[in-house]
Amino acid sequence: MAVRHRLIERSVEDVWAVLADGTRYGDWVVGTSDSRPREGEWPQVGSSITYTVRLGPWSASGSTIVRRCQAPTVLELEVDSGWLGTARIAIEVRRWGEYALVIIDEHPLRGPAGMLHNTAADALIQLRHRSMLARLADAVEKTSKHAHESV
Repeated sequence: MAVRHRLIERSVEDVWAVLADGTRYGDWVVGTSDSRPREGEWPQVGSSITYTVRLGPWSASGSTIVRRCQAPTVLELEVDSGWLGTARIAIEVRRWGEYALVIIDEHPLRGPAGMLHNTAADALIQLRHRSMLARLADAVEKTSKHAHESV
């Protein structure tokens, strides 16, 4: 199980505004781009988005479905990576004074990634989470800065 956290110096509501916008998924999830709605109204339970994963000249499509949502503090997703299988990503956004403490917990559910899961895989996921949380912080800070400037 790979768990990582980061303090984002913005409000819980500012963080949630980015998480609740399915078109912004590629802004903070490492490796994804071109996110778009697939089913339902993101982030309602059962809604999903689809996106493209690019690695050099190679690209593939993936999808993510919302399994649990308690706005503005809990978002649990199931990511379907095709032949690699699926993973659960739980995001918790806690009030930490005036800021938001974001905790990400990820583990494989099905497919080869689940069967081959080990501490080495967790170490790689930790590196990905570090980058993902930094990207989320950047997206939140840019969004909330623009919102405050337009007031």
